[in-house]
Amino acid sequence: ALEARKSFDTRAGRWLSFIILGIVALVVLVMALLVPDGGIPIFQVYLLAAGSVLGYFLPIIPIMLVTQEWGQRTALVTFSLEPRRWRVVLAKLVASLLISVGVMALAFAFAAVGTALAGLRGAETDWSLPAQAVLNFTLSNAIGVLIGFAIAMLLMNTAAAIVTYFIYTLVVPTVAVIAGALLSWLQPILPWIEFNQAQAPLFEGDFSPTGEQWAQLATSGFIWLVLPFTRGLIRLLRAEVK
Repeated sequence: ALEARKSFDTRAGRWLSFIILGIVALVVLVMALLVPDGGIPIFQVYLLAAGSVLGYFLPIIPIMLVTQEWGQRTALVTFSLEPRRWRVVLAKLVASLLISVGVMALAFAFAAVGTALAGLRGAETDWSLPAQAVLNFTLSNAIGVLIGFAIAMLLMNTAAAIVTYFIYTLVVPTVAVIAGALLSWLQPILPWIEFNQAQAPLFEGDFSPTGEQWAQLATSGFIWLVLPFTRGLIRLLRAEVK
């Protein structure tokens, strides 16, 4: 409860939350207002649009939650009150995941409002939503939160962690696509080593990745999530408090 409250009891935390939700609301509203005549607003599409926005910005919340102990120099107080650092880390992780669940619930609400607004404009709406799509939506956002958490533990600096996270989400996929286009032998290997491409089946087709695609997700996830998370956890547990 304490760590969850620390995510919102600062101006930075509150404004970040408002900005993320505002962007989601704006994207859904624009989609609802720009539905062409004859177009069918699909709740699933609105949800994926909201999830795309969340996927980029939601991990900043756990990044700030983890790094604030070191950036705001409150680590001495925190770890004096609770010397067992693993309990503090676990509390931050659980708080981050619970916050992400709450934000995702709001994304569902925004998607529903957007679909309903489009229906009020006279468009025929489609409210169908496969259960697998919901699971994939939740899984992808949870992965994003865990990656942000891992980067934050690894760097323990807010600015550096946020910049590194956006490099991971924006620059690395672009470089991977260019490299795959230039090197034909690299194209089939990319889903095994590039986490963003490995997550693509979660949002495409029937939302049911094949066994090979799940294996690609696990392999690339080990490289980009498990290893950084483990190394970051070891560093945070052993870092000297100054």
